Amino acid sequence: MATAKLKAAPAPAAAAGAPPPKKSKMLLIVIAVVVVALAGGGGGAWLFLRAKSHDAPPAEHAAPVKKPPVFVTLEPFVVNLIPENGDHYLQIGLVYQVIDDKAVDSMKSFMPVIRNKILMLLSSKRPSEIATPEGKQKLVEELVMAARQSVPGATPERGIESAMLSAMVIQ
Repeated sequence: MATAKLKAAPAPAAAAGAPPPKKSKMLLIVIAVVVVALAGGGGGAWLFLRAKSHDAPPAEHAAPVKKPPVFVTLEPFVVNLIPENGDHYLQIGLVYQVIDDKAVDSMKSFMPVIRNKILMLLSSKRPSEIATPEGKQKLVEELVMAARQSVPGATPERGIESAMLSAMVIQ
């Protein structure tokens, strides 16, 4: 009987003097991690700095800063209206919108004149004239004109932009 001889397996490449494969794979993984980390950090920094520079628009393209509105509230008025089917009176609250604090001071200085013009205007109305939305709008326009005429100034507006009704009762 023939005896089987076991052949020895050929020697691995490590025996031939090459470095073990385990260490070369580890070095390759570390280098890849470092490269990815540096690329990610650089990209993140670039995005962050780019976004910051786009947040503030250049001065020539910046929108003009709009100042908040300034209002002057007058004390309520109560006047008798021109009679129509009996006596009627009007109770009204007014708020004027002006351009700045200088216009507020100007209005306060001439408040007796303004109130007089408003009282004369309101008492010249009939209930039917101011009962409709169109009549109220016309009244507001007339109230703006009355205030503008009462305050001296170089411009026709004299700092008074508009008027709003804060309350209105016709009885």
